[in-house]
Amino acid sequence: MNYQLIGNNKINSQIGIILPTYREEDNISKLIDAIEDLKLDASILVIDDSSPDKTAEIVQEKQKKYKNILLCIRPKKSGLGTAITDGFKYFLSLEKMPKYVFTMDADYSHNPKEIPQLLSKMNESDCAVVIGSRYIKGGKIEGWPFTRKVISRTANSIARFSLGLKLHDCTSGFRCYSTKFLTVIISNLHSHTYEIQIETIRQASLRNFNVKETPVLFVNRKIGKSKLSLTEIRSYISYTLKAVSRS
Repeated sequence: MNYQLIGNNKINSQIGIILPTYREEDNISKLIDAIEDLKLDASILVIDDSSPDKTAEIVQEKQKKYKNILLCIRPKKSGLGTAITDGFKYFLSLEKMPKYVFTMDADYSHNPKEIPQLLSKMNESDCAVVIGSRYIKGGKIEGWPFTRKVISRTANSIARFSLGLKLHDCTSGFRCYSTKFLTVIISNLHSHTYEIQIETIRQASLRNFNVKETPVLFVNRKIGKSKLSLTEIRSYISYTLKAVSRS
């Protein structure tokens, strides 16, 4: 893995939280504070793709206040999928790895206060993955334009019906993974962008691991621009079609 790691590499906790960032200087400070306010036994790993703004500098300032924050600076913008996979590999490499690893967006579209809800679902269900779902009863989306809702619904439909996934929200990035499950699948993760969300649950399905959903509120980012691009949409569709052909 080609990156610079800043922080206490000997850190250990029950929970690891991965925050992939690129140009999130307006959101990352508030998000870190909100996670810290939960008083969890957690380590926060910010994976920044050499943001041209002050994202990395802000995280380093937060490290002076909180000793459970690690900053991984990658040399260039390399995609959400590789960021998440690098985060998984880091936590799995620790001598005392966490029991659970969370992924969530760094733009504050996922509410940190719902982390305990995902954790509770994981503990009660004894499963590999818990997805914070926008599309089950109690889940909701605020602030998305109609076109974005159509794209999301279409992407979920493609995944569900093509791969036979019995889930309502296959593309949500707000998740809790067991490291026991991640240890089994890590060598099979090859996604570069948003298709990582499908790849992980497909690996769970292939190996008969349980995946559960719990309702969450998704709020469209209020500051900054969405990172979703046409290239990433094409990568998602391409991955899904290839996965179908291999099934």
